[in-house]
Amino acid sequence: MRDLAFIAFLIALFGFGFRRPFVFVLTYVYIDIVSPQRLTYLLLNSVPISLIAVIAAVGAWAMFDDKRDTRLAPRQFLLLLMLIYCAITTRSADFPVDAMGKWDWVWKALAFAIFLPLTLRTKLRIEALLLFMVLSAGSIVIVGGIKTLASGGGYGELNLMVSNNSGLYEGSIISTVAVCIVPLVLWFATYGTIFKPDWKVKIFCYALAFACLLIPVGTSARTGLVCIGLLAALMLRNAKRRLMYLALVAVVPIVSLPFLPESFLERMQTIQNHQSDTSASTRVAVWKWTIDYAKTHPFGGGFEAYRQNHLRFETVKVVGSGNNITVVRTPEEDSARAYHSSYFEMLGEQGYPGLALWLMINIAGVFRMEVLRQRYRKASADEAWVTPLASALQNAHIVYLLGAAFVGIAFQPFIYMLIGAQIGLDTYLARRRSEAVWQPFRKGQRAAQAPAPTPVLPIAAGQPAR
Repeated sequence: MRDLAFIAFLIALFGFGFRRPFVFVLTYVYIDIVSPQRLTYLLLNSVPISLIAVIAAVGAWAMFDDKRDTRLAPRQFLLLLMLIYCAITTRSADFPVDAMGKWDWVWKALAFAIFLPLTLRTKLRIEALLLFMVLSAGSIVIVGGIKTLASGGGYGELNLMVSNNSGLYEGSIISTVAVCIVPLVLWFATYGTIFKPDWKVKIFCYALAFACLLIPVGTSARTGLVCIGLLAALMLRNAKRRLMYLALVAVVPIVSLPFLPESFLERMQTIQNHQSDTSASTRVAVWKWTIDYAKTHPFGGGFEAYRQNHLRFETVKVVGSGNNITVVRTPEEDSARAYHSSYFEMLGEQGYPGLALWLMINIAGVFRMEVLRQRYRKASADEAWVTPLASALQNAHIVYLLGAAFVGIAFQPFIYMLIGAQIGLDTYLARRRSEAVWQPFRKGQRAAQAPAPTPVLPIAAGQPAR
């Protein structure tokens, strides 16, 4: 029955795409985020729905979309350079077979990010893209939020619709993405036009934002807690009543503390003493190994290069209390451990050039959104939505960059869709500014070139008209 529900929904999306071709783009966004083929038992597993959607999206754009005002942004060229560079490192990867497995989906994420801004020609399309991104991720978040309220969750225990620990269904990744989309959800609660923000939409948005904050609790992801702290600090910049906001930020953790699961509290305590936690100690050991590896491999080892690491470290625990304290040091060994950090992922796999490209792409996005925030801060009423949206996209991106320090999501497709939305917003506003500058001049030029009107003389009764 669930398979039939997914199929009916996809058929409806594809059907709308034949009437409005941009819906094919939104269909691919939904498929790439939710991965309905992984949620079904049989019917969608054998059909390449992702390939069908992207062919329909690109084909519809090529045949039917208006391309007169198409603009390319510098970041699209940076993304193209990243795509080419990753293709080169994949050919010379230390583990060529495993590298091809990751390359198979990485190139699609980069290529779609390059293509996506070309389709975002109107405000409605930009809003529709962000709405599909939020609701697609929200379909996972809402399930996780309900299960957290019902059971309290736990590390590795929260089943998010499917027993699969990859993509957005991995605890730390969905925690980062869930906190990322909170600013966008709040933007829709005030400035959305597809669903006008009446009381029903506002309630849904606030409930979805609450569910997003529950995901780090249900997954016991330390990354999510750190991201929530950063988001709270970033939102202070846009708060109208800052003293009240600071009071709420101080009170909410105190009030919610008694309701938090014991498993969550125990795992969060390891943030202060990472040496006592095997998982955290392993990450630090992997990062040290990656730095040493990059010294001899400055251009990286290609995708999955971490498979060759062999780690030796020790965990340090303090046992006892008062005067009876004993420090216990336990030697540990591990091998083929993932980077657990996007920065070290880029350094180990793509070397210093790849890391530099990746940082340029992301830092440029944060910078451009700040430019738009300042430029439209005192805009007219019809552009009052721009600064809040640029701020929401910027906050989401900064939260991602913090979460990426502890999760290997350098090539996560969701963030590249977010970057595509940023580029689309930037080029759309640039086109509007260009039209505003040139249109009055053209009108004046046409008026000057137009022939002078023939004077109309009064005609006396009985005289012929001249």
